[in-house]
Amino acid sequence: MGEAWIAEKSPFIIASGILGLLMLIFLYLPIINTVIASPDRMISALMRPETRDAIFMSFYAALLATLITFAFGIPLAYILARFSFPGKSIIDASIDLPILIPHDAAGIALLLLFGPKAPLGRLLSGMGISFIDTLFGVVLAMTFVSAPFMIRSAEDAFKAVNPQMENVARSLGASRFRAFMHVTFPLAFRGILTGCLLTWARAISEFGAVIILANIPKTAPVYLYEVFINEGLTAAIPVTSLLIIMAVLIFMAVKAIATRPLKPVY
Repeated sequence: MGEAWIAEKSPFIIASGILGLLMLIFLYLPIINTVIASPDRMISALMRPETRDAIFMSFYAALLATLITFAFGIPLAYILARFSFPGKSIIDASIDLPILIPHDAAGIALLLLFGPKAPLGRLLSGMGISFIDTLFGVVLAMTFVSAPFMIRSAEDAFKAVNPQMENVARSLGASRFRAFMHVTFPLAFRGILTGCLLTWARAISEFGAVIILANIPKTAPVYLYEVFINEGLTAAIPVTSLLIIMAVLIFMAVKAIATRPLKPVY
């Protein structure tokens, strides 16, 4: 352990290094090539009101989706991390379904449930809540596809906190809620915050479910698609570069928070 891989003379190690390098080139080259293709046009693209509005809408709707997922996902993650009950394994496995389902299919599934012809959709529409081409629809689609990231990160964070610490707090007179708020939640906070950022980032990048359910108001991915279709590749490149830079900045924020893997707390 600890030997530099480059010092290895094994053909297997050399082949692994070459194959790994090719994979890195494949992953990084399209991104780098896109960003350097039109640095001068990124500013002009950002000056367009449509571009700024689409980016703002993505950030705003993703923030709302993250807050909703936090409110409902954190309790679910805590229950999954702390308790055993009939059907838990099925529920735990199904958490990842929104990630596995093609996202245009997810959009159609949401449309069937919340659309104007569905019973639930008609009920909500009568209350003034419509999901077709509205901010509600954008947030709904983003929440559906990004919720697993919050739930999984929070579940892992809660599992890393020794439950005996909660028990000690309760033995000193704290209620379960106070023990959660003053012991478990602070200790799991870094993992939960990472989950929030991952959820927010995933929501920002969502395209398939959003365009099926709510083409309006325009989010950044939907706007990019329309620029590409209507104005061509040249016009789409600077917008693409802006979105890539946004993604890199979000990734750096996530890495800055989660610099080390979660370790159990004793």
